[in-house]
Amino acid sequence: METVCSRRDFLKAIGMGAAVAALPGCDFGGRRGQSNSDRPNIILIMADDMGYSDIGCYGGEIETPNLDRLAAGGLRFTQFYNTARCCPTRASLLTGLYQHQAGMGGMVGSGKAKGPYQGYLNDKCVTIAEVLGPAGYSVLMSGKWHVGEHRPNWPTDRGFEKYFGLISGGGNYFDITKGKAKGVKRQMAMDDEPWTPPKEGFYMTDAFSDNAVGFLDEYGRKDKPFFMYVAYTAPHWPLHAWPEDIEKYRGKYMGGWDKLRRRRHKRMIEMGLVDAKWKLTPRDAAVKPWDSLDEEKKKEMDLKMAVYAAQIDRMDQGIGRILDKLREVGKEENTLVLFLADNGGCAEGGIWGFDNRKNGLPPGGVDSYMSYGQSWANASNTPFRRYKHWVHEGGVATPLIAYWPAVVRQEGELTHQPGHLIDIMATCCDIAGATYPRAYQGRPITPLEGKSLLPILKDGRRKGHEAIYFEHEGNRAIRKGDWKLVSVKKGKWELYNLKDDRTETNNLAEKYPEKVGELLDMFNAWAARCGAKNPQ
Repeated sequence: METVCSRRDFLKAIGMGAAVAALPGCDFGGRRGQSNSDRPNIILIMADDMGYSDIGCYGGEIETPNLDRLAAGGLRFTQFYNTARCCPTRASLLTGLYQHQAGMGGMVGSGKAKGPYQGYLNDKCVTIAEVLGPAGYSVLMSGKWHVGEHRPNWPTDRGFEKYFGLISGGGNYFDITKGKAKGVKRQMAMDDEPWTPPKEGFYMTDAFSDNAVGFLDEYGRKDKPFFMYVAYTAPHWPLHAWPEDIEKYRGKYMGGWDKLRRRRHKRMIEMGLVDAKWKLTPRDAAVKPWDSLDEEKKKEMDLKMAVYAAQIDRMDQGIGRILDKLREVGKEENTLVLFLADNGGCAEGGIWGFDNRKNGLPPGGVDSYMSYGQSWANASNTPFRRYKHWVHEGGVATPLIAYWPAVVRQEGELTHQPGHLIDIMATCCDIAGATYPRAYQGRPITPLEGKSLLPILKDGRRKGHEAIYFEHEGNRAIRKGDWKLVSVKKGKWELYNLKDDRTETNNLAEKYPEKVGELLDMFNAWAARCGAKNPQ
């Protein structure tokens, strides 16, 4: 199931020849004597709480022409993994370590605790910014941080040269001053100073896009290479979107989640994203059949999904503006653009989603506060089981698009090779010619866990991980080759052969107890090494 490198058309190949030859050796080995203008740029874009099948190029019906264009000109990963939750994913993404090794085994904390679940990045890890900055890169960030609420744990404390965004987790898209997160005041920042958005005309997704475009306009015109991390909160609840975007989707979901899952599954098979022999998982047992809903409930749920879709649509519009600016400053050819999601679709709020509206206002506006709920999340994660929080495929499988015209030649193709967030740091170091440090500012640094994705981007193949590990809130898993051992918190271990059954519908634990024992021993050794909780 490995990807096969396709040829570009002859004229395009001729036009690209000189540009490719001018890259850092093209084998990305030694880089001595190269000018800064030859060094690749990197843009890393992440969505928040978005399901595997939501965007067009992964089988969804939501309009994402800009992400689809990246996919058409680049490479899509079908078996890439996150950590099932926002904070742990961001920690792993930024550091190249499992989240526990970076101090973010769980969610953000007060800043006073210590250890694998302390709730902020520890001093035993380095961020991509802390590695690429000293290597000669401008390091920029626009968006959600969520790996340290208090100074000195902000982006500019962890290597970023410029920052605009949300220090906290998700919040009101129109007015960040509304609401609190478990007693923590939601806060935004500009560089290293608190920043309060205007009361009128502000929308979080647009603000992140605007500042990313502004960074490119300033730093993209310089000879110095850049790394830019754009972390959207979309489509994380609350359901907030501009009215014109909502209207594009109102009524389009009246067919319901049952039909939507079947249609997405069919498209995913046609695209080659999933194997036809993998069964579409049954509708979640808690979710009601769409046809059992009365007309009023159908309209209510249609509107919720319309707002959710509008949030993704608006994010894609912003990504389009970022790509337009990248082209305008002449850096598209030699820039690696990566897009992924921090976890699977979010079932928080139960089958109907939570509803904290004031005065019965419809979803979407500043004074509404709602989620789309478990029923639609079940569709977002088509064809997989479970959701954000869990480490079954529905919680940890993410789209990953890699677009890099000068290097990625597999235009529009898929790779089925497994990878994990820990690989992003290794990839950035590899293409930038940066050395991952043994020590930083006099402190010893935990050795890198990830493996570079560059061989896949260049030639279509790499030697992967012996195993990939997961733990979040007591949900645990290990994937080794085609085998995956997984359990919910305090639940029995389940065993699946993902080559035959990636939708995890045929539990083989009783049939292959020796395999269960082998994988469990590996998981326990990893948990002890990384400090992951391991409830038996």
